[in-house]
Amino acid sequence: MKIRVPPWLGTPRLDPVLLGLLLLVMGFGLVVMYSASGQDMATVNRQAIRLGVGLLVMLVISQVPPHILSIWTPWIYVFGVVLLLATWVFGVGRGAQRWLDLGIIRFQPSEVMKLAVPMMIAWYLHPRVLPPALKSVFVSLAILMVPSVLVARQPDLGTALLVAASGGFTLFLAGLRWRTLVVFAGTLMAAIPLVWPFLKEYQRDRLRIFLNPEVDPLGDGWNIIQSKIAVGSGGVTGKGWLNGTQSHLEFIPEHHTDFVLAVISEEFGLIGVALLLMVYVLLIGRGLFIASLVRDTGSRLLVGSLSLTLFVYVLVNGAMVAGILPVVGVPLPLISYGGTSAVTLLAGFGMMMSIYGHRKFIS
Repeated sequence: MKIRVPPWLGTPRLDPVLLGLLLLVMGFGLVVMYSASGQDMATVNRQAIRLGVGLLVMLVISQVPPHILSIWTPWIYVFGVVLLLATWVFGVGRGAQRWLDLGIIRFQPSEVMKLAVPMMIAWYLHPRVLPPALKSVFVSLAILMVPSVLVARQPDLGTALLVAASGGFTLFLAGLRWRTLVVFAGTLMAAIPLVWPFLKEYQRDRLRIFLNPEVDPLGDGWNIIQSKIAVGSGGVTGKGWLNGTQSHLEFIPEHHTDFVLAVISEEFGLIGVALLLMVYVLLIGRGLFIASLVRDTGSRLLVGSLSLTLFVYVLVNGAMVAGILPVVGVPLPLISYGGTSAVTLLAGFGMMMSIYGHRKFIS
């Protein structure tokens, strides 16, 4: 990678289009949070503070030149794996050791790996010939499998699949041959029956409920049944802001976190959801456009994979709320209540902005 030092390093390097779209989503998210939390301003304020921290992290990372990010990449990856191992001993959580509690802050190490895995694979593939040779493919798969297995062990199968997807997109954008993709896809499908005995009982129940929610309508099937009722009752235009019944009458559990899209569907209807999805599409498209402008292989792979990972977040959450996929606990980006996921996502956008701002100085 050849670096030409820019004439003024202190100039903020922010993509105004990307920043504007992010602020639009976050602003709408706070409006929705006010309704989903039962008009609790304390919850809205906490979410606003977390988003503010995420924006600050994004601003700081956007000023870091890409070659510095590249130097840090192996250390970030190793540090993330160490944190995942630490959850075996020090992890806390309800039924799963997913969190590390440092007293001042409580966070999920698995969120770090959603950035570290594509960064590491992009770093590894950067000096190599593309499409990657079979050896490079296997090394890349090892890079993504180590944290994925550790996250799945917590257990958190949904996040493990997202971590694996973020690395898989990097390989796909590197030009992985379709023949290889077909072989891997066939192998995974053939291995599904072998995985069943290793699943936790609650994970098996989620798959059973996904196939037939009505088998336990007052128990495990309650969430998805009430979610689909909320989505359908919103119609085309919705019931109006603050007028949703499924969330305000506590029919939908987790209505301000994983199932916040059900609240949006009920209150803003098909039109509101379509407009939100349009903004997400613009965010993803902008990321892919930035990737197309970058000449550096590693940076291009990283930006592209981060953009497509956002696509998976939105797709999985929307399909989960609509009952098309099993419930896996994936938040709606920048709208669901939570701090670690939002900060991680905005840190990824900070990397995109750094690469965009320095694109003329790397080759």
